[in-house]
Amino acid sequence: MEEKFQLKEEFIKQAEEISRGAELLPGGVKELAIKLQKSKESGIPIRVKLGMDPTRPDLHLGHTVVMKKLKKFQELGHTIVLLVGGATAMVGDPSGKSETRPALTKEQVEENAKTYFEQMSKVLDTSKAEVVNNADWLHKMQLTDLLKLASNVTVAQMMTRDDFAKRYAEGKPISIHEFFYPLMQAYDSVAIDADIELGGTDQRFNVLLGREIQTAYGKPNPQMVMLLPLIEGTDGLVKMSKTYPEHCISLTDSAKDMYGKLMSIPDTLIVKYFSLLTDISDKELKEIEERLKTENPRDIKMQLAYTITNEYHSDDETKKAQDEFVNVVQNKGIPEDIPSYKMSGEKNILDLLLELGFVASKGEAKRLIAGGGVKIDNEKISDIAMIVPAKTAILQAGKRKYMRLV
Repeated sequence: MEEKFQLKEEFIKQAEEISRGAELLPGGVKELAIKLQKSKESGIPIRVKLGMDPTRPDLHLGHTVVMKKLKKFQELGHTIVLLVGGATAMVGDPSGKSETRPALTKEQVEENAKTYFEQMSKVLDTSKAEVVNNADWLHKMQLTDLLKLASNVTVAQMMTRDDFAKRYAEGKPISIHEFFYPLMQAYDSVAIDADIELGGTDQRFNVLLGREIQTAYGKPNPQMVMLLPLIEGTDGLVKMSKTYPEHCISLTDSAKDMYGKLMSIPDTLIVKYFSLLTDISDKELKEIEERLKTENPRDIKMQLAYTITNEYHSDDETKKAQDEFVNVVQNKGIPEDIPSYKMSGEKNILDLLLELGFVASKGEAKRLIAGGGVKIDNEKISDIAMIVPAKTAILQAGKRKYMRLV
């Protein structure tokens, strides 16, 4: 007679810690705890998949939400499979998109992928991860292989995706090749024999389809999925994305910029950022929630900004960033180490802001001026046609960008 499985408390606690803030399907925390215990007892590590399409060269704090979960699995001795979407990126993920996403060339994919692992190493040990590229198997598939794969999903199933359904209802085009993206991502789980797949909530359809395709290809226990919430950018409204650089906190940001951007988030995001972007315990998180009821949120936000910045920068850099923030923003001072720019002649203010890299476009420069965010020698500029003379002055754009004009 088969012995009844006894789930141990230690694995329930492990599952609860790993899945904080996440949605687990199917079976929730209990199912994950069972996987963790069976893996420990059998000595066979769980294979945890994260797919990444290198569509842009920089990673941001939003990406670290799933990376921190991977780190916890890694610390428990499980196998992290980092899957570079060499093939899928050339299709373009339609998830959450209101129009067909531009496909990348092979060269663009390879160029962007170069920086990914260097940035990921700030969070987890990439040297111990299994790194694969789905181009290695997807580019080798024959037409008959693709037809077999596509036969497992109906058009009706594809149209249950919110983005496809919305675009169809609005009369916007949906290219046939976009249907292949979730199929290709799902087949990746077959190719690498994934036990768990991580992704953002916008990946729900794709990762759940991976379970169906694994079952269709004979895997007896298809992957669990762990869905992580998307982090809003510094405006508190739109998800963090390089599409909105003014609200995005990149892993490549300097300590000063990272700290300053974190201090600009709305108070309503403090608990969410602590929960998903730091390693504090549940007990500490509850203490922060209580403190927010009585203390000045700015002080707690400074703790948050210091904690996160210090994960990606040295103690000295983080301390300097905090001191400069206090001096510049709270005490209305001016940074000590302002870079200099030699004026060869007078310039229009819009052209100057663009030339210095303070804005990405003249439209952004106009909005910044209209909002009172541009100053010369602490005097606000309101005229977008202003001509800046070639003389020594301090130019300020926004809260953190300074240049000494000489």
